[in-house]
Amino acid sequence: MWDDAFPSFLIGLREGLEAGLIVSILVATLVRAGAKSRLPQVWTGVLAAIALAMSFGAVLTFTAASLSATAQEAFGGTLSVIAVAFVTAMVFWMRRSARSLSGEIKEKVTGALAMGAGMLVVTSFLAVGREGLETALFLWTTARAAGESAGPMIGAGIGLVIAAGLCWGLYRRVLKINLTKFFTATGVVLIVIAAGVLGYGLRDLQEGGVLPGKAAFAFDLSQTIDPNAWYTTLVQGVFNLMPAMTWLQIGAYVAYLVIVMTLFVRGVRSAAKPAPAPRPATEKAAADKPVEEKPVEDKPVEEKAADEAVVEKADAAQGAAAEAGAAEDGSAGGDAPESESAVEPAEAPAGAGRKRPGWLLPVAVVAVPAVVAGGIVAFGKSKPAGAPTIAVSEKECGKGFTAPKPGRQTFQMQNTGDKTSEVYLVDPSTNAVYGEIEGLAPGTTRDLVATIAGGSYAWRCVPTGGKAVTSAAVRVSGGGGAKAVVPVAEEDLAGPLRAYKQYVDRGLATLTDQTQKLSDDLAGGDLDGARTDWLTAHRTYSSLGAAYGTFEDFDKKINGRADGLPGGVHDKDFSGFHRIEYGLWHGASADELSGPAQQLHDAVVGLRKAFPTQDFDPGDLPLRTHEILENTLQFELTGDTDQGSGTNLATADANLTGTRELLDVLRPLIAKREPQLLASIESDIARMQKLLDDAHHDGTWTPVEKLDATARQRLNGITGQLLEHLAPVPDLLEIRKSA
Repeated sequence: MWDDAFPSFLIGLREGLEAGLIVSILVATLVRAGAKSRLPQVWTGVLAAIALAMSFGAVLTFTAASLSATAQEAFGGTLSVIAVAFVTAMVFWMRRSARSLSGEIKEKVTGALAMGAGMLVVTSFLAVGREGLETALFLWTTARAAGESAGPMIGAGIGLVIAAGLCWGLYRRVLKINLTKFFTATGVVLIVIAAGVLGYGLRDLQEGGVLPGKAAFAFDLSQTIDPNAWYTTLVQGVFNLMPAMTWLQIGAYVAYLVIVMTLFVRGVRSAAKPAPAPRPATEKAAADKPVEEKPVEDKPVEEKAADEAVVEKADAAQGAAAEAGAAEDGSAGGDAPESESAVEPAEAPAGAGRKRPGWLLPVAVVAVPAVVAGGIVAFGKSKPAGAPTIAVSEKECGKGFTAPKPGRQTFQMQNTGDKTSEVYLVDPSTNAVYGEIEGLAPGTTRDLVATIAGGSYAWRCVPTGGKAVTSAAVRVSGGGGAKAVVPVAEEDLAGPLRAYKQYVDRGLATLTDQTQKLSDDLAGGDLDGARTDWLTAHRTYSSLGAAYGTFEDFDKKINGRADGLPGGVHDKDFSGFHRIEYGLWHGASADELSGPAQQLHDAVVGLRKAFPTQDFDPGDLPLRTHEILENTLQFELTGDTDQGSGTNLATADANLTGTRELLDVLRPLIAKREPQLLASIESDIARMQKLLDDAHHDGTWTPVEKLDATARQRLNGITGQLLEHLAPVPDLLEIRKSA
């Protein structure tokens, strides 16, 4: 249970911080402005967002309704952009209110708050609503995968409580600072937060296919920074900065921050310039001699309150009660007048109608989403036309299944059992899979869409911890051929895994000798020999890419990067190939590099000894066919990992060798399922190899940045095309329990 709770704890903490920081600043703004009467409007927006999120969670849990992955990202990204627009407007409203509070009379404050009331409600609703929907979706997905909801709910609850505590601490702090400083500081904080939300939202829109550039990363620190660590979660929650960000995210983040922050700071400076305060009409009528006035933007709170009292006394329209209230404010000290002197709205005229009960709006914002969700839950399970409901359980599979018509069909799979189950539509004679649902939780219903043609069909259900159950087969006549995937069992990958582990063992043995030679070069002062032997050894290691996941901490010691280290390339923890590369091509002496070279060799020896006993998940093999060259495109073909040697293309060539070796051991499985796909992959590999060979002359490699524009474009293009052809391999060779 606790293993399932921790990811939910992190998401609760992060989403709670994202929403709570904005809301706590808005609440503190109203308290400092003496407008506590506006707080119910903000809390109404928060309550509406919570009700919407809970209702959304209920719909997901009790019906088949769920957003596709792309729709989820597009929806969340749209909400983020809208939220940024409102937060930006809120920041400049705060700046204008700061002027009113410091240099004008209280009537201007009332007007400013009246204009901003609706904005506050919408801003608080969006701030909480977006994160609430995202949290509900995450918890639903986690609970479904885990087969139970207690752990994820407990983890998320703890994370939200801690986030609320942190936001409360911020709220208490801002109540104690000078009013002018408060508006300036919170404005800056909100701009920084909004910049992060904008970047995060644009990434969602990229993931949802609305915006381009999904794979165009500006940087990726995920190999050196743990994306699930508490500090990473904290940074993500507060600033929405991710370990990996695209160029669009970075561009939007910087542009928003520069433009909006410049306008905000310029407005603050102009507000600080002395300006004569307006005189009330009653004061002008009482005396012809003007009253000498001074700017009060930077006055202490006591002087501000006293000035306001003088103005209010001069205004006969305020009445005796206003004069008494002003005198009381003027005599108070510290921050008390600003936090306690509320601005009361004018009374409604007589006969304006009976006042609406204060509880009506909060009840409505909770009731409306709940009623809508209840209606969806009540009617959502009704069987749509042409979509039969198929029962799934650990004892019975496929109840209600009759021979479907040819063509694209939707089946509603309802888990009536007590265990989470995998569900497959199969050809029972060959075990070929036409459609599948992973992790169908008890009591839930989800759609399975498949194309039906002539042939034999049956349902196969594999409950968690139980045995597979297969329904009776039905026969469909007519229709064209339907595409099915011959399932892969774990034993099917056993042979390829053994062959690849032998390849890695041989590679590590060779690498051990090569790093020893590199260490000997430096011990003997031979820097030229060390540069040659460094590249040879690094290429050997780079050809073992499919095994990186099993190398654990050895990979950081052998091939770690300086990104994320406090001291960068000079950090004491910077070690391995890239540490030696930096020294060899930046003038370090052989004595300086002898120690790092020996450490590298020791790490390789340790890896070679530990590798045979380390776990190697056979399911990782198909995944690595795509991931090796994905990293090549991201790091090597951009020159991101170059520490001076200019040999990124040599590393890319080694990565391609490793991919080819991996495909060789998987070739029989791929050829049996998609022979045409394998032909396309081999053609792309040959073209990529030709382009890399063209950059290799007389033992030297052309640095990436020195490639001409056409050659670089062709290399990136063929690598991208190869990645597209490799992308189906993991799904094609996914281990399925129905095999």
